[in-house]
Amino acid sequence: MIEELLKSKGVRKTAFRAEVLELFASSNAAVDMESIEAHLGKFDRITLYRTMKTFLEKGLIHEINIGGEKKYGLCDHECGEDHTHHHDHVHFHCEDCKEVFCLEISAFPDLEIPGYEIEEMEIQLKGICERCKKKLR
Repeated sequence: MIEELLKSKGVRKTAFRAEVLELFASSNAAVDMESIEAHLGKFDRITLYRTMKTFLEKGLIHEINIGGEKKYGLCDHECGEDHTHHHDHVHFHCEDCKEVFCLEISAFPDLEIPGYEIEEMEIQLKGICERCKKKLR
């Protein structure tokens, strides 16, 4: 899967890129840089930042700014180069575990603002995730 994903976005496969992308693919929530760095252990910081920049530019991952933190989530096949990200999901920030989840929704609200042309919409929600809600019961 990792090799096909890199190839589909025109990104040359390296062991390092595959390891970083595997972290995104195996996570059920968005990840922050600290988590990526901890997962990698010993690594070259410049290589990591170049990898992240390439992944963002090629539409492999997207940046999420929520809850005062910057996290990254895996993109789907519709995202492309030059920051043309198309996400039909909302970002949910759990107030308990502090995780951020990309959640699919059936439709975005139809908004019209006179004099403005909306090209992209991002919805951020805060609350308690399913896992934490079960813990509280």
